Amino acid sequence: MRLPELTRKTTTPRAVDAPASRERNIFTVTSGQEKLALPVEYVHTIFRIARITPVPCGPKEVVGLANLRGKIVTVVSLRRRLGMPDAGEGVSPLAIGIEHLGESIALLVDAVGDVITVSEKDRIAAPPHLAPQRIGVTAAVYAYNDGILSVLDMDALFDFSHPERGGLNAPASEPTFTHFHRQGNQS
Repeated sequence: MRLPELTRKTTTPRAVDAPASRERNIFTVTSGQEKLALPVEYVHTIFRIARITPVPCGPKEVVGLANLRGKIVTVVSLRRRLGMPDAGEGVSPLAIGIEHLGESIALLVDAVGDVITVSEKDRIAAPPHLAPQRIGVTAAVYAYNDGILSVLDMDALFDFSHPERGGLNAPASEPTFTHFHRQGNQS
């Protein structure tokens, strides 16, 4: 069976041979009104952040730093990364603890869902209505229930060095989040 596949090097889907029975587990989250997914192997913990210390001169997506069980983590807003407005104030932010390229990250989300299993037979081409910024951080799109579910590309999601690149367009050899920290500390 030939299925379309989103790839890192192009935003144009290409057909590949993929066994229909191949499945993967993903973790669902909500940001704004959108249900999205993260590769389950990146998710380490879910927690509420009591206090965020702002970091000046960083990318707008980086909200600041927080303490997670005695470890300092970088706090990244999924809403901001996807070009959405910030959520209202008054609620202690919900975060997903992620380890990516040796960095500890707290990804702010509005809600967490479940671990679900998706099949390659449900993988589809990215719909043309998705914003380029969203496609830039999407690794795959699946038909799910009566809609679609975008699985986020973790390399692209945390690559702040080139905001116009990411996801399907990012070269696999480009440094990502670690590169940001080296540059960010120079100012």
